[in-house]
Amino acid sequence: MASHRTQPRAQVQGVALIEQVIARVREEPDAIAGFCGERPLRQPRPISADVLERLTFPSGKALPPSLQRWLAFDASWLAELGWFSSVEPPVFTPRRLDEIVQAEFDMWGDFYEPLGGRLAECFLLPGGSDSRRIYAVTEEADALGEYPVLVVDTDDLPYAAVMYPGFDVFMADEAGLDTCISGTYEDLHDDPRYAARMAAHAHQLFNGKRGIEIGDEEWGGV
Repeated sequence: MASHRTQPRAQVQGVALIEQVIARVREEPDAIAGFCGERPLRQPRPISADVLERLTFPSGKALPPSLQRWLAFDASWLAELGWFSSVEPPVFTPRRLDEIVQAEFDMWGDFYEPLGGRLAECFLLPGGSDSRRIYAVTEEADALGEYPVLVVDTDDLPYAAVMYPGFDVFMADEAGLDTCISGTYEDLHDDPRYAARMAAHAHQLFNGKRGIEIGDEEWGGV
């Protein structure tokens, strides 16, 4: 299994960062295989350029640049995580945030229903034991055209936070590039490389808060 945090500190974002991830995966297919090594990418399965040019999320929103570049390299890795019902042609299968929580943690889904009402176009990403990483297509993308990756945690009080500013930074972290998450879900809010993007997502989703717990006003409906 490939070691984590062995690569140089990531200095770019967006498509340029995804290019680094792709280079890393080409060199080492196990780089994004996960802690148990169950999800290596040995035979990438790209989506053709002409199909990608027309592809949007079911809501009609455009794909962010980093995701579009990744899918031009491979769609199979995300398909294994349930992003598509079909890859040829590609058909996205988003779920509400609370539906993902329900599928992953059973009874906890009801607690996240108020967030699911606002976050209806979400996709599961790997990572976590009592937590999950969830890609959320929000009302507005950030300055790079990217949507956030959230974390939900059910270990104590139900909690949700903006963990990554986009698919680009999540994938860099997954591939072992140094994105400087060292201890908490909210680390990247203090990183000058990502702070503006993180703040934009937090403002849109949680009234500027980095993370919220059930009972907070920003949770809603409880």
